[in-house]
Amino acid sequence: MTTDTPARLLQLLSLLQTPREWPGGELADRLNVSRRTVRRDIDRLRELGYPVRATKGADGGYRLVAGKAMPPLVLDDEEAVAIAVGLRAGAGHAVEGVDEASVRALAKLEQVLPARLRHRVSTLQAATTPLTSGDGPSIAPGTLTVMASTVAGRERLRFAYRDKEGGESHRLTEPHRLVSTGRRWYLVAYDLGRDDWRTFRVDRVREPFATGARFAPRELPEGDAAEYLRRSIRRTQDTYAFEVRFAGTAREVTARLPEWAGVPEADDGGGCVLRGTSGEPVEWLALRLAMAGCEFTVRGPEELVSCVRELGGRLSRAGSG
Repeated sequence: MTTDTPARLLQLLSLLQTPREWPGGELADRLNVSRRTVRRDIDRLRELGYPVRATKGADGGYRLVAGKAMPPLVLDDEEAVAIAVGLRAGAGHAVEGVDEASVRALAKLEQVLPARLRHRVSTLQAATTPLTSGDGPSIAPGTLTVMASTVAGRERLRFAYRDKEGGESHRLTEPHRLVSTGRRWYLVAYDLGRDDWRTFRVDRVREPFATGARFAPRELPEGDAAEYLRRSIRRTQDTYAFEVRFAGTAREVTARLPEWAGVPEADDGGGCVLRGTSGEPVEWLALRLAMAGCEFTVRGPEELVSCVRELGGRLSRAGSG
């Protein structure tokens, strides 16, 4: 039983920040306290300024809602707007490093933003054009936040989906995880209509809808969500093997390349060798290798060797004028 009231209040607040309604009995079980203690703790959060709404009845419970002001000692208005704009900008593109945790943070923040601050965020974003962005397709931040909330709340998700041939379908899923590859967002979910696990490109999703129906989480058939996605992509895409030697150490190169590229192995010459497979265009892989920031030599395939030579010549000519 949690006897430390401040620690218990923080744990309760963390649960309530998941965008769903929590039955009092479920909160009591999570906190290992009585329902009466939960009600007292809810009252304490309200006294601190957190807008917790309670609904009555057999299906009633508690939900953290948007209030008239931001809860105290969290963020002031300017900080809330700045963070929301930054998270929205990152979520709109599959920017490497902006992963599911950032999308969950955006979902939590927008859940409690007062209407006046949500309007400021939307106005500022609409009036701003970023100089740089991810090179993957753009995604509406609202799509990601709906998905993130269903993942966190174990809530079934319904959406329209367009496959790579352009075919349209409607899916009812049990969402497991959102995964960012650096260029694209994917949803790993159990597809109830196909009775099997599937991966969905989020930029092909339309009209995501949280159904409110809860589900017990299933176990992935292989590895974690990231590994399952890698294997799924390899099965559905034409891939090629590549080998590249870098003049830098394995540690230096690993820190400069995305995780999907793999881990290079040190060689006897003080450098390292990276061997892997990719389903991305060779032009894109060539550019990512050049961004590693150290000398490298492509050993194969020949298409990648030719692409790197052409890219190097183009950059050399661009700098000579």
